[in-house]
Amino acid sequence: MIAVVATLKIQDGKNEEFEAVFKELSQQVRSNEPGNLLYQLTRTADPNTYKVLELYKDADAMAAHGQAEHFKAAGPKLGAVLAGRPEIERLTTVD
Repeated sequence: MIAVVATLKIQDGKNEEFEAVFKELSQQVRSNEPGNLLYQLTRTADPNTYKVLELYKDADAMAAHGQAEHFKAAGPKLGAVLAGRPEIERLTTVD
């Protein structure tokens, strides 16, 4: 399995809009990506910083996520509220 932790910094005052866009995206991921095992938004102590916990069955499932139409469609909406590029950390699970 492949795990991803994505750190997203949000513009001041854009939390509600960000959370709404992410909620829609996460519903699409869960419904349309059988290789995705976890796609969970979390908040940090900093109110403008979120982390997304992602878990994929394999590299193909992770690649499919990046190519999914719903993921691509969410890009401009997320870009409008982000305060910079996401930081992506890719991890491998230990069995």
